[in-house]
Order: sequence, then C-alpha cells, then structure tokens
Amino acid sequence: MSKINGSQIAIPSLLKAEAGALGRIGAFLKESGINHVVIFFGNDLIDMFGNTVMESLRNADISVLEYQELDTVAIEDLIRLAFSMPNTAQAVVGIGGGKVIDAAKYCGFLRKLPFISIPTSASSDGFSSGSASLLVEGKRKSVPAKMAYGIIVDTQVIKTAPKRFLYSGIGDMVSKITALYDWLFEEAHGYGKVDDFALMIAKKAVNSFVRTPFESILDDLFIRELMDSLAMSGIANEIAGSSAPTSGSEHLISHALDAISEKPELHGVQVGIATYLMSKVQDHRYQRIDTVFTETGFWDYVSGLSLDAEEYKRAIDLAPSVKPFRYTYLHEERYRNMAKRLIDEDEKLRKVFRNS
Repeated sequence: MSKINGSQIAIPSLLKAEAGALGRIGAFLKESGINHVVIFFGNDLIDMFGNTVMESLRNADISVLEYQELDTVAIEDLIRLAFSMPNTAQAVVGIGGGKVIDAAKYCGFLRKLPFISIPTSASSDGFSSGSASLLVEGKRKSVPAKMAYGIIVDTQVIKTAPKRFLYSGIGDMVSKITALYDWLFEEAHGYGKVDDFALMIAKKAVNSFVRTPFESILDDLFIRELMDSLAMSGIANEIAGSSAPTSGSEHLISHALDAISEKPELHGVQVGIATYLMSKVQDHRYQRIDTVFTETGFWDYVSGLSLDAEEYKRAIDLAPSVKPFRYTYLHEERYRNMAKRLIDEDEKLRKVFRNS
C-alpha cells in the first residue's frame, strides 16, 4: 500500500514476468510470507499446470488448503465459495484466463485476503485491475474488487496460448491511446477531473509498449513488455479511482457489442478495432495504431473474422447509454455519425467488415 496526496492506493507487492515462473510460485509466495493458500484454476488447467504448481508449493513448504477448477462468475456462487474457504487461508491464488482471475479476485476481496493473479494468456488488463466482471442477476457487470497483491506471469505459458489471446491483449493495450484522449475530452467539457499522475502512468505504459522492438509477437521481450504495460494500466486505474485512464469510447463500443451480438469476439479484439476507429474520429495517433496493428498481424487476424459492419454501427449508437455518466466523444451525435461513416469509408476498416 502506498500513499499519493494523502490517499492510499493499492499496488502489487509482487510482480514477476519471466520464463518458468510457474515453477517458482512457491519461492515467490514464501518470500512474501504466505504459507497457506486456496487455489482456483481455469477449466482444464489442473491437467496442464497442476503438477508444476503443486510441486513448486510443496518444495516451498506451502500448504494448499483447497484447490479446484472454477467456471463461474455468478456473484451468488462466488459469495458462497468465498465464505466457505478455510479461515486459515492467507491468500487466494487464481490461475487461468479472465473468468477465473475475476472469480478468485472477488473471493479474495470478500474475505479481505491478498489475491495472487497468475494469468495464462495476455488477453486484457483484467489480471491487474481492481474490479471484476461478474454475472449479477444474469447480466455482466463490473463490480469493485481489489488490485492483486501479486502478479506472476510465466512468459512461456503465455506463448502457448492461442495467438488470438495475444491479439486481444494488443488491442486492449493500444486502447489506452484513445481512452486517455477521451478522458481529457471529458474534463474539458466539465465532466470529472483528470488525475495527472494516473494520466502519466497510463501514457507511459502504452508508449513503452508501442515502441517495443520485436521480430515476432512471441518474442520474450514483446510479451514481457505487453504484460508489464497491462499491469501498469491497472495501477493507473487504482490511482484515478476509476477505469477512465484505460477505458473510453472504444470500450463502450465493445460493451455494447457484448450486449447485442449473438457471438461477441474477445474483449480486446473488439476494443482494438474500436480503438483504431475512435483514433480516426479523434484525429489522434491513428498512424501509430495502424502501424502497431499492421506489424503485429492484428489487422490480418481481424480481417479473417468476417465482422458485421451494421452490428458495429448499432453498437456505436448504443455506446453512450452503457455509461451515461461518462462524456466521451461518442456522447456527442456528430462524432457517432462520423464513426459510422468511417466504417464504410476508411480503407483499413473496409477490409475488416464484410458489409461495409
């Protein structure tokens, strides 16, 4: 816990991103004084990583009080699960994708226990954020939780995940460019106040990422930079006390797509496409975004998805109602109209959508 301007913010005390990190989980936790844990794995991950994790914890003399695979983010299920955990637990460990990370994070939050985040893919910044995306009365909602006490990333594991998860992470990371511009736009129109330190952290995170040299998106340096930058984004949100530094109009489009699409794509994939679109609307750094998407193969990947232009246009119109208390570019009709025109007129976007 650190103090900024007299207020406390939570930042991770443990941050490891390296090859073979899964086999050193026990040593990392031992160094942090954690001896008794509850572990939640994502679907089928006990078979894949269970032996490595358990052996590491056993070698460090760390007691695993409970472990199981978890495939629910229904808030009522997690409340029951959290309060059935042993009272001797010192930490909750989540290993897997976004769903199990959110579930474990929320259980730790309810029980006031440190949460150790161990993502197995780089699909979004959710592994480092202080909120959880849960099902509340059957609908996806972002609920308050707590930033991870520790983040452990095995870059070799990230490499083994399907490439679409990396493309999703790339899209989510680059989205900070348009999100920050929306935040400044919001303040200029009298809605809220930009936190200069949070702005700086988020800007440094995305700039560091987009300037990373690489030959392949599977390069160790590229993956470490992606994961480090996503973690920094979570810290920016913690400082700001909201998701404004990392989530703007591009995220509103993605949330709207989640609500109306029969088969939504990965969060970061939708966000990435919407980021390029909104950077054109904002007339801000779209060349840089285009370069990143071209060089990483993001454009090639999304061009093969056969996305529906009309669905994206409906999402643009719906976007302001997703967060009516915000004031992004899309909260003004002229910018919504511009965004819809760009779907039909922009050269890059015409290759992405099947009916533009």
